[in-house]
Amino acid sequence: MTVDRFIRYVRSPSTRMAAFAALLSYLSYAYAHGSWANPALIGVSVFVGVFMPSYAKLSNKADLWASNRFGFVTAGRLGRFIPQYVFNLAVFGVLLWGGALNRDGIASVGGFALAALVTTLASQGLQYLGMYLVSRGVGDANRNVLVGLSINIVLTSFGTAGLPIAREAFLVMGFGFGILLFGIGLLSDLRSLFAPKGGIGLFFGTFNPFHNTHLALVRRALEERGLDKIVIHPTLVPRIHADAFRKGELRVARLESGFQIYETTDKADSNVDYFPTGRMFLPPETRKVLIDLAMAEAGLHNRVEVVFFRETYNKKGFHGVIAELKKAHPGARLHGLHGTDNGGMYVRQIYDECGWIYPWRVLRRDGVSATAIRKGAKGMTSVVVTDVLAQLSANVPVVTAGGRRFRNDNGVLTEGD
Repeated sequence: MTVDRFIRYVRSPSTRMAAFAALLSYLSYAYAHGSWANPALIGVSVFVGVFMPSYAKLSNKADLWASNRFGFVTAGRLGRFIPQYVFNLAVFGVLLWGGALNRDGIASVGGFALAALVTTLASQGLQYLGMYLVSRGVGDANRNVLVGLSINIVLTSFGTAGLPIAREAFLVMGFGFGILLFGIGLLSDLRSLFAPKGGIGLFFGTFNPFHNTHLALVRRALEERGLDKIVIHPTLVPRIHADAFRKGELRVARLESGFQIYETTDKADSNVDYFPTGRMFLPPETRKVLIDLAMAEAGLHNRVEVVFFRETYNKKGFHGVIAELKKAHPGARLHGLHGTDNGGMYVRQIYDECGWIYPWRVLRRDGVSATAIRKGAKGMTSVVVTDVLAQLSANVPVVTAGGRRFRNDNGVLTEGD
């Protein structure tokens, strides 16, 4: 690691959060269990402080792998839960072996294996609650996760010491959050399997660009769910990028083949993956045009509505968009279309948070990739989309497609001369 990278690592909010959690763990367990000078507690606390940022990345990858492999929310949550439980099991085992824990206190909560289970359930639930609040405009991701971790650490340390009230609160919080977290996921999965037919489909995503799998998903959903229509709304600037731009962590570096190329600045968090789906983005106006053209070319323009609630999205994201659509279609049964990649499962979570929406997911097995398209792959987009992308790459001042003309302003397509 170079000096510059090391400095950025130390300055990272994630690194500071890990250091705070490690210090809080040491102080809480040392006070509750009377083990201030215990080598096992000191060693575990240091290890947690150093390893936590890397663990978070591994946990996210496990969640994504399970979600993409099986297409169910419960699978993704188990993918995230199992590694954390194994980790906590090892931590409690080392602390108990090293004499850092009050054995009677641990026995009072069912032993170290059950204690590890309860604290893992509580941690998963508190993190989910924290991110739910972020999506509703309350706090930010780092702060909410830190608050959740802090509550869990303190309550676990005192609960496993066998202190009255703290012990009961520890058990109730863990099992309560576990039932809530996995219960919500299981209900979502059941809705996806046993959904009634008819109603309106919602299809959200970056569509960067709109490709053949998106089109196939629309056709299949219309047929299999018997939908009256599908409403498509592309992201404007994804939430993770909007927040990073606001904080000065990201900037647009250049324009390349009609795509805006994002790059991190010196303010960026070195422990955060800002580009899970790549750093090349078509402007949102252009992505909407591509969807419009693809729907018209496929003869689906009468059954698909492409909307663009800019002000609502910028203020409240897709949660606000769904609220607007519910107002426009009162009492309509809603179905949420999504893939099982990172962006698709994120959209699935939004559907679940916005009420009784019936998910309709498709496992990504066809090899079509927006990332590959952005890198120049051919044959993955419809004729009209391929044509527009070629014109954008040539940077022509006026793009013509589907009998329509669009002014090209640095990749932003606006209809008219």
